[in-house]
Amino acid sequence: MTFTADADGRCQVFTWDATTGTAEQVTDRPGGTLHCAIDHEARVWWFDEDAEGRGHWRFRPFEGGEDRPGLEGVPDGTPRGLGLASCGTVAVATAADDGTTVHVGRRGGRARTVTRFEGHAVLTGISPDGRHLAVGGPAGSDRAVTVLSPDGTVQAALRGGGHGGELWALGFRPADGTDTTRADDRSVRDGDDGTELLLVRQHRDRYVLAVWRPGSGVRTWEWCAFDTEITASWYPDGGSVLVRQERHGRSLLHRADPRRRSVTAVPTPPGTLLAAAVRPGGDVHCLWTSASRPPRMLSSAGTRLPPLGTVEGSVPGDHREVWTPGPDGPVHSLLALPDDVLPAPAVFLVHGGPADHDRDAYDGVVHSLVASGFAVVRVNYRGSTGYGPRWRRAYPAGVGLTQVQDLASVRADLVHRGLVRAEATALWGSSWGGYLALLAAGVDPALWRAVVAVKPVADCAAAHRTATPALRALDERLFGGTPETMPEAYARSSPVSYVSRVRAPLLVVAAERDDKCPPGQVRDYLRALASAGVRHTAMWLDTGHDGYDGRDHVAVLRRAIGFLDRELRRARHPGSRAPAGGAGHT
Repeated sequence: MTFTADADGRCQVFTWDATTGTAEQVTDRPGGTLHCAIDHEARVWWFDEDAEGRGHWRFRPFEGGEDRPGLEGVPDGTPRGLGLASCGTVAVATAADDGTTVHVGRRGGRARTVTRFEGHAVLTGISPDGRHLAVGGPAGSDRAVTVLSPDGTVQAALRGGGHGGELWALGFRPADGTDTTRADDRSVRDGDDGTELLLVRQHRDRYVLAVWRPGSGVRTWEWCAFDTEITASWYPDGGSVLVRQERHGRSLLHRADPRRRSVTAVPTPPGTLLAAAVRPGGDVHCLWTSASRPPRMLSSAGTRLPPLGTVEGSVPGDHREVWTPGPDGPVHSLLALPDDVLPAPAVFLVHGGPADHDRDAYDGVVHSLVASGFAVVRVNYRGSTGYGPRWRRAYPAGVGLTQVQDLASVRADLVHRGLVRAEATALWGSSWGGYLALLAAGVDPALWRAVVAVKPVADCAAAHRTATPALRALDERLFGGTPETMPEAYARSSPVSYVSRVRAPLLVVAAERDDKCPPGQVRDYLRALASAGVRHTAMWLDTGHDGYDGRDHVAVLRRAIGFLDRELRRARHPGSRAPAGGAGHT
């Protein structure tokens, strides 16, 4: 197998040989390496990128040796997918100049261009024989999934349907797979070569698996439906599908058998599965964690897997969950309480996305905060995944403002329960979470004692003008148009519109090379804070939006915990004691 792990504070690519029980580090890039894969002939692949996130795919033999470009002649860009066919054909997609280009060729050979998509697109798979490529576009658009021939011929354009009809591609059935066509419908239509592309469709407020076949079109597995978000992959024999469901902050595994039309549970410990896959013979490998246990690899067959260099033992504190009544249903929060006097000073750790959720999973920031004497609250506000399509679509107060309402209601609930202190609550968020932290600081200034915003959106309209095509498309879906067509909506949801109301001190962390939350709009927000006389500190990183070097994360962690300790210590309850080690203790 190949995997990524920590190497002296940076994320790098490793190989693991289960027969010898040995791991070998493959990459040693100064900026770290995240994207990797392994092909059918055990070549190890990784994406070699620069500080801007642009680069190209490279590969080398599993046992070592010289590395080579995956395809010759592919211009550098940001990664948008890699397809490795069992026949040796390779497809790569890279993004540049507001578009995504797909190339194909033999491994290590000369590339030829297949097609270019304007805006955001992702290569989601290549068929085992190399004759079909699947490219995903906006899930609710007319090009939700496009199936192409290597010469660029469009074989099928599968449409999404807006709210309630989104469609995503998951991957082609393996070459040695069995035919999953229904026993009472085995006729092979013209052009049907046995290829099957696995899909998931949002349908009637549920997520349903489906398959596309050339000449046959899409067939929905109505017997295989789930009430919350799923992803799935084929078993190696192609006869079944492993489904990973995210539900209420935890993961569930299922085996879907299309021949029997059955769904059975695959046993896993309670918690979160960060990854799961089936090996030949049915051995299920998982990367498992929980809020109180750092990640570890599990094998259903007892196969020896690499140990991970994580912290030992369990995480300090009392880990529990809370449900707070809300207008669109109860709001679910994960709570970690310190071994201290209650009520405790609390940090609301706000997740990004918005199409994401906080999990029953280990988080180094939670560990550090709890060990420093803070309660940590992680709220799966409306718009989060893991609670069904209706929860994802619930924005009655507007973009950002709905989520700010949920943060405020959970805070009030926890104060009422005597778990957190009203005069000592803070916000800490990154990316979209950083955006919500800044917005809440202006919308509800009386509620929050301090705010940490890491790589945030501070001005929705300004960010739209310079962000990536994918994020511009997300903005237009959330707001119903562009800043030019919906100026009032963008202004109403922008933190910069509420600067004059901010009272809490702020720590704002931004990145010079950030293409998702651009630095220019952060600088404008900082200038607005200064003009309004709001106390704040700025910290700049020479990175992009995503960083693979742990030193940057540690630097932000130390700065933020020190900042929160100073601000919340001033409001400490007379009966509570200061966290051991003082400011910055992690």
